[in-house]
Amino acid sequence: MSQTCVLKGMTWSDPRGYDPLVAASAAFQKRHPSVTITWDKRSLQGFESTPVEELAQAYDLMIIDHPHVGDVVADGCLLPIDTHAAPAALARLAAETVGKSYHSYFYAGHQWALPVDAACQVQAIRPDLRPAPAARLAEVMREAQDGRVLWPLRPPHVLMSFFTLIANTGSAFPVTRDLPLDRGAAKRILDVMQALADLVDPACHGMDPIAALDALAEGDRFALIPLTYLYAPYAKNGYRPHMIAYHDIPAEGMSGPLGSALGGTGLAVSARTKHPEICTEFALWVASAEVQRGLYTANNGQPGNAVAWADQQVNTPVGNAYHQTRMSHEAAWLRPRHKGYMGFQEEASHILLDALTGKTTQDAALDALQTRFSESFDA
Repeated sequence: MSQTCVLKGMTWSDPRGYDPLVAASAAFQKRHPSVTITWDKRSLQGFESTPVEELAQAYDLMIIDHPHVGDVVADGCLLPIDTHAAPAALARLAAETVGKSYHSYFYAGHQWALPVDAACQVQAIRPDLRPAPAARLAEVMREAQDGRVLWPLRPPHVLMSFFTLIANTGSAFPVTRDLPLDRGAAKRILDVMQALADLVDPACHGMDPIAALDALAEGDRFALIPLTYLYAPYAKNGYRPHMIAYHDIPAEGMSGPLGSALGGTGLAVSARTKHPEICTEFALWVASAEVQRGLYTANNGQPGNAVAWADQQVNTPVGNAYHQTRMSHEAAWLRPRHKGYMGFQEEASHILLDALTGKTTQDAALDALQTRFSESFDA
């Protein structure tokens, strides 16, 4: 490409979301001197709630959350990656994905983003205060009785914990409108969540994973977060006052650490970009094993490529965080992705918070969850 090309990207403001893309863009420019990529950023809350359509009007490249893909397809705001990427390149990335990360961006016959960051709910501990993780949720309850547990409950994370726990017991939340919620399983999980919510600091209701991890890394009061999204840089020496270690989720069911609600992010291309080929090339390059195990992780990135997750040089600086949470990620549960889901996610989070804080009954909350979920397919 001889002509000057200036691309704009949008990501989220945590170092994990911003730093590796800036570093990758600088390295990409050395490969393509005529291409400049600049990145804007927004808060985690803004990242989770801003419609992709709004971003696609202003940016060539975007970091997106996979539950947005139903809206993306309906609104036609993203470029199907597979229309400009070689099938062999996509097949390779699909084979190198962590769990369902690659598949989470495949919808209605097309690939709408490439996984550059893999995450799900995992367990975080302070190894200086608790040397071993909790294998069962009952162990978490005992720690909570001693005031040593944090649990991020700010929307949408209260819903993510509900999704994780109900899937872990073998009765995953439905992903189609015609399949009803397992009422008995949901009631048992709400009982468990209520018991834990009654034991943790009320400040948890306003915490997202970053706030909870910051609190865990400070002082000597808290020892464990049973369910929080993986933020690998917290496991680095010197990133915060105290190092955090990550492990698979504590089980409530009998099949181990399965069912964790999948998170992570994907790199997508706007349907309105004037440079679809170079944007696609950049996305493929950033998602590649070479970049993911190298400059991406070296710049606070959390890779989505399984080759990077298995690399000991990637694991060592973060206390084997990827090795120690791999099973939770491989067995993670994929959220619904239909158009209308994102509105349900916000509503459902507040319904659950109202139940846990006594503003509504559990039965009323479950009725509302079922009704709102069915209605979300008509959005």
